[in-house]
Amino acid sequence: MGLWIDTDMGFDDIAAILVVAASGHLIDGVSLVFGNAPLDQVQKNAAGAALAFSWRFPIHAGRASPVLGEIETAQRILGETGIPTVGAALPASDDLPTSHAFDALCQWLAEGAGEKKILALGPLTNIAAVCLARPDLVGRITELTWMGGGVTLGNHTASAEFNAFADPEAAAIVIAHGLPLRMVDLDFCRKVTASLADVAPIRQAGGKNATLLADMLEGFINIAVSRGRDAMALYDPCAAVAVVDSESVTWKPARIDIELQGGLTRGRTVVEARLAHAERFNVQYAESVDADHARKIILGSLEAEASR
Repeated sequence: MGLWIDTDMGFDDIAAILVVAASGHLIDGVSLVFGNAPLDQVQKNAAGAALAFSWRFPIHAGRASPVLGEIETAQRILGETGIPTVGAALPASDDLPTSHAFDALCQWLAEGAGEKKILALGPLTNIAAVCLARPDLVGRITELTWMGGGVTLGNHTASAEFNAFADPEAAAIVIAHGLPLRMVDLDFCRKVTASLADVAPIRQAGGKNATLLADMLEGFINIAVSRGRDAMALYDPCAAVAVVDSESVTWKPARIDIELQGGLTRGRTVVEARLAHAERFNVQYAESVDADHARKIILGSLEAEASR
């Protein structure tokens, strides 16, 4: 299977990549996009992660701003680097990804036959750029799994999930081009959570990255703890599970449109799944999963990396 990952490289993005790697799936390439932090910080995060986890797949710098409007990041929640931690941080690396993601994505799509699957973990800006400039190539994408949107409510605003809010025009462009989109939304991801009790097995795993992964996981979970909850949704790793173990996920067809207007509703994913509207369905969304099974895959992947 040909798999490409498009990411704004926060902690849960790293965890998602580790889930894919632990499953045995080969990663053909990674493209970076603004999101959790501005692109220059995302590049630093990617370089540090590649150094820490000995990643060998190519990483390419992509879009630094949305299709329209000003850049929106999640730094007010995640901190300046986009990766909260209680101690250890990714190592610094001078080997920053600089090659152009657009060119790399186009080359990957143009090469060879077979499946071309994309796991998108941030705003869909890079994918939208290919849709607009090379519509002849996007037809080769056999599956686009996106961690984004919300069937009911948002998180960045009352209406919108962050990845949709950060570039709603990009999401609308992707949907308008008829890509085989599978949306892994907030409601789905919130079924699969980690608590502070899940940190200890990773911290005690004994490998060179045990402390690093445990400190970043604890920092991530503390976002929820600071808001009075005892567990944090494992957002991007849930999307990775949907790729590597798709049969464990129940998918539901629907019509999804992106709200592009209004200060309070901009970025909302409007979902219509009633069968009376079946002729207008344009995507699938992840409806249910065995949460314990997904947790075992995700936390098991982190523990396996922490034991190396």
